[in-house]
Amino acid sequence: MKKIKSNTYSVYFDANLNVLDEFLKNSNYSKFFVLTDKNTGEHCLPLLKDILKSLVNYDLIEIDPGEENKTIDFCIGIWKMLIDFGADRKSLMINLGGGVITDIGGFAASTFKRGIDFIQIPTTLLSQVDASVGGKTGIDMDGVKNIIGTFTQPKAVFINGSFLSSLDQRQIISGFAEMIKHGLIYDNGYYNTLKGIHPKDIQEDLIYQSVEIKNKVVTKDPTEQGLRKILNFGHTIGHAIESYSLANDSFPLLHGEAIAVGMICEAYLSHRVGDLSVDELNEIVPYIQRIFPTYRFGEGIYDDLFAYMLNDKKNVDGRIGFALLKQIGGCAFDSYVEKEHIFESLDYYRSCVE
Repeated sequence: MKKIKSNTYSVYFDANLNVLDEFLKNSNYSKFFVLTDKNTGEHCLPLLKDILKSLVNYDLIEIDPGEENKTIDFCIGIWKMLIDFGADRKSLMINLGGGVITDIGGFAASTFKRGIDFIQIPTTLLSQVDASVGGKTGIDMDGVKNIIGTFTQPKAVFINGSFLSSLDQRQIISGFAEMIKHGLIYDNGYYNTLKGIHPKDIQEDLIYQSVEIKNKVVTKDPTEQGLRKILNFGHTIGHAIESYSLANDSFPLLHGEAIAVGMICEAYLSHRVGDLSVDELNEIVPYIQRIFPTYRFGEGIYDDLFAYMLNDKKNVDGRIGFALLKQIGGCAFDSYVEKEHIFESLDYYRSCVE
C-alpha cells in the first residue's frame, strides 16, 4: 500500500482496500451513502462489496452516466434522495465512479446541510489521476464546464487498479491525456517515460507519479490563486471543444479526447505568444496525434467555441486566460491571449489533421 499525503487528507493506493475497510470500521458516521452511476453500479459496486466486508448498511444513490448529466437537476435529485434516506450532518457520502461522480458527488456533499463528509473511490483512469484529487467539486450549467462548484477536500481518496479492468480502451486513452499534461507542465522525465509506453500498458507506479505531480501543485496552491492554474493547460480550448461536442455531436468527445485537441492548440499558442520552442512544439504535436482520435471541424464553429471560452473560470476582465508551456516540463499561468491568436490556433489544429 502506498500513500500520498495532501494538506488535509491522504490518497491511498490500496489493492485490497484494507485501509478503507479500517476507515469505515473506525468511523463514527451515522449513515453511509454510496453514489454511483448506472455503469459503476453494475461493474464496480459488486467488486467493492466483495472486497469491503464492512460495507453492509448503506443507502445507494444512482444517477445516469455522462457529462451531460452533471447538472443542477441531477444534483437536486441527489439532495432529495439524501433527505428521503434521512441523511444528517454526521453522514458520509462514498463517491464510487469516474470524474462525473466525484465532481457532482463532492459538490452535493459539500453543500448538503452546509456540508457532510465524503470520500472518493475513483474507478476510471481519468478520475484516478485527475478528477478525484485536489478538492475541486463542480457541476456544469448551460454547457459551461464546472462553472458552479466549491473547493472542498474529501476525507480520503482510495485508488484501486482493479476497477480499471471494467473500462474500454477509449476510456483508458481519455485518462492518459491528463497524465501527458502532468508531464508537459511539470516533469520532462515523466513525459518521456509516458512516450515509451502504450496507454493500455499503464501500471500503478505511473498513476502514482501522476497523482504525486498533481498533489505537489495542489498542496502549494489549494484554491488556485497561482501555481495550481498550470493544471489548466489544454483546458481553455479543450473545455470549449468538449462543450461544443456535447451540445452538437451524436457521439460526443470524451474529456481526454477534447483536452488532446486543446493541448495541441495551446501548445501552438505557447510557441506563438510564449516561450515554447518550435522544436518542442513539433515534438509534442505528432505525439498527441498518434494517440488521440482526430476531431474535424470547420471555421463555422469558431464563434461558438469562443463564446464558451468567454465563460471560462480563468478569465479576468473579459480577457481569455491560459496556462501556456515555457518548455516541456515547465508552464506559465495567467497568460491572456487575443481572439485572433486563439482562432489561429484552431487553424493550426485543422492544418495538422488535414
